[in-house]
Amino acid sequence: MMVFLRRTVLLRYLLLSTALALLLFLTSFWLPQGEQRDCGSVWQPCLTYYIQTPLAPPILDERAESDEAPPLVRECPGQAFQARKLLQFLRSSLAEDGEDVLLEPYLLSWDQLLNFMESLGTMVSFFSQKVREKTELIRQLSLRRSSESKSAASSGLQTPAAFGLRTGVYRSVRSMVEAELQAGTVSFSRRTDSGCRTLLRLHRSLLWLKLMLEGLSEGPDAEGRFKTPGELSRDAYKVALAPHHPWMLRQAAEIVFLALPDRKYFLQLVCVQKQEEATPVLRIIIQALSVVHTRTQRLLAKYNMLELP
Repeated sequence: MMVFLRRTVLLRYLLLSTALALLLFLTSFWLPQGEQRDCGSVWQPCLTYYIQTPLAPPILDERAESDEAPPLVRECPGQAFQARKLLQFLRSSLAEDGEDVLLEPYLLSWDQLLNFMESLGTMVSFFSQKVREKTELIRQLSLRRSSESKSAASSGLQTPAAFGLRTGVYRSVRSMVEAELQAGTVSFSRRTDSGCRTLLRLHRSLLWLKLMLEGLSEGPDAEGRFKTPGELSRDAYKVALAPHHPWMLRQAAEIVFLALPDRKYFLQLVCVQKQEEATPVLRIIIQALSVVHTRTQRLLAKYNMLELP
């Protein structure tokens, strides 16, 4: 009996090690999200069930009631992810014009979402690292423009308004889009390190997280069974990200979904213990995510940027 148990444990470790090694190999081939490519080769088989019609953004109240998080969403001591801070940043990112999204609080929201992702384990951190690179790229672009603006101003040249996340062209999504279009930074035919292209990738990832949280907020099915977080993440991934990922990355994602913790762990991240406590908290967060996502979707669609390569 003891020998059998040892063999079982050893087999589990070998399977986990193999999966981790495979994920490392696959993520070394990471390709930025882009338009759907031709399929049919050994590296890009045709998987038609991934090709789905994009979801239309929901019609929501365009301004949250308050920048302050409601008492229902509590601080959770001892962990990096704080749902209350996430909600505050999301609401702060909504510009008063009812249309725009302010980039500084938007990126601070992503800092919290990254804490959420990284708390789910090592396997997920491979993906969160790529998201973090995108948030840092927008911040670096802002700093670079700010530096260029100051240098030009000191030399007496005529320059646009000051650059930065609080003022200037990187203050909001609209101002960034319009400035990068005017500067010729955005390309509609090839990949560039523009803020607009990077924002589009974050926008798709935000939809993935929103759909996953929506699944976590729902009750059991007709048979009394809750979907696992891995199943919910897979369903959300097929809609939000898989149509834009190459085949190898989709296979790596499948490994990550298998490694996700159980539902109870997710509930603890929002500082609750039971599903009936989690549902109202998650719905508040989902509402805020939806408003930000809808505004960003409309702005990108207005400038034909939803399919940047």
